[in-house]
Amino acid sequence: MMNMKQMIFFIALFGVALIGNAQGYKVGDKAIDFQLLNVDGTMVSLADFSEAKGFIVMFTCNACPYSVAYEDRKIELDNKYAQLGYPVIAINPNDSTVQPKDSYSEMIIRAKEKLFPYPYLLDADQTIFKAYGATRTPHVFILNKEGEDLIVRYIGAIDNNHEDATQASEKYVEDAIEALLAGRLPKVDFTKAIGCTIKVKK
Repeated sequence: MMNMKQMIFFIALFGVALIGNAQGYKVGDKAIDFQLLNVDGTMVSLADFSEAKGFIVMFTCNACPYSVAYEDRKIELDNKYAQLGYPVIAINPNDSTVQPKDSYSEMIIRAKEKLFPYPYLLDADQTIFKAYGATRTPHVFILNKEGEDLIVRYIGAIDNNHEDATQASEKYVEDAIEALLAGRLPKVDFTKAIGCTIKVKK
């Protein structure tokens, strides 16, 4: 049986572990796979993409104006990099009881309207965004396949101008993917995600 000092130490250690887990991933961490419902009714996991070299995982949604502003750029990123081994995987983390525009039925409508070429998945129980540590929509996590593992190599924003893609002077996601394709680590591997807060059930 543990004495009082051991009990206090165990509780403190357990608390630190919980706090660390709540913070989500850091660059260099190993990411988990998932299986989430796509807008086409299928269940999708990263393991389904056996030929991929990595992934551009984006936590995004219908309702946030920042996410909407980036929709065309998300499509462009997938059109450019999916064929090179880095497809976009979009995940809606919002609870639809808080934001009805982010319901599964509304996701289907939006995907059809914009002809999303990538999976648009629902994080229905909100476990995946918490595991990854996403806090905004959009929030990007670039994963790189290294052996059997998916290693986080970039976290943050898509670029530095959400209002106008043509005025973005720093294209963080593109630069990170180009570095990985060249066998290098991204020079900039972390930026602040700019967008709406993720809506969780109250």
